[in-house]
Amino acid sequence: MQESVKPQFDELTILYRDENYIAIDKPSGLLVHRSFLDKHETQFAMQMLRDQIGQHVFPVHRLDRPTSGVLLFALSSEAARDMNQLFIDGQIEKRYLALVRGFLNESIFLDKPLKEELDKIADKFADQNKAPQEAQTQFHCLHQASLPIPIGKYPTVRYSLVECFPKTGRKHQIRRHLKHLSLPIIGDVNHGDNQHNQFFREHFKLRRLMLFASELKFVHPYSKQPITIRAPLGDAMLTICQQLGWPTEEKDYYGNH
Repeated sequence: MQESVKPQFDELTILYRDENYIAIDKPSGLLVHRSFLDKHETQFAMQMLRDQIGQHVFPVHRLDRPTSGVLLFALSSEAARDMNQLFIDGQIEKRYLALVRGFLNESIFLDKPLKEELDKIADKFADQNKAPQEAQTQFHCLHQASLPIPIGKYPTVRYSLVECFPKTGRKHQIRRHLKHLSLPIIGDVNHGDNQHNQFFREHFKLRRLMLFASELKFVHPYSKQPITIRAPLGDAMLTICQQLGWPTEEKDYYGNH
């Protein structure tokens, strides 16, 4: 089962650019770069951006294929090295928004180590008994909604829009931590709730993982200026927010930190 409908992507939206770095709004469903696990794919953010701006770009972090939002590249190997160091040192603040099943009623700092998720093909020779890795995420609820629609044994459906601040960068960390809190992300095929995923496709007509990399904050390694890069939720998600009784303008979903 695919996590999202396979679309064709046109020109990428550039959110930020200077002489050293460039950031795009990566669409849901677009791979960051080529992988032998996805030999049938023909579009990749890295190659598309290179062709679009006419110069090589160097990845400094990644987003899962079904996640949309801020994706940063360097414009030289040196700039990539220096930005990578900021990620390693925990000097990058990453803010995600997730639409989840259930109510998050208080801010939670979850410190739960995660065992590495291994791919049957790519990680065939990896250590299957590797100890769980440290994983920490801060969660804060922005909005809640309840709809009088019965699913399963409950007479209503409950949803929350949650701010997620990962302090570490483990594979599928936000998805797995929210599942641990019994707040699975809508549209998550591997860690979610299939009943609600199906309801969401039928009721809201949107087939994607409802996880958005909304902001990236850091002190520029060269200018030493604070940089905030933001990606919009998009019209489709804002329409859902309206149906759930939440604010309907992009500015209402920017971070205040």
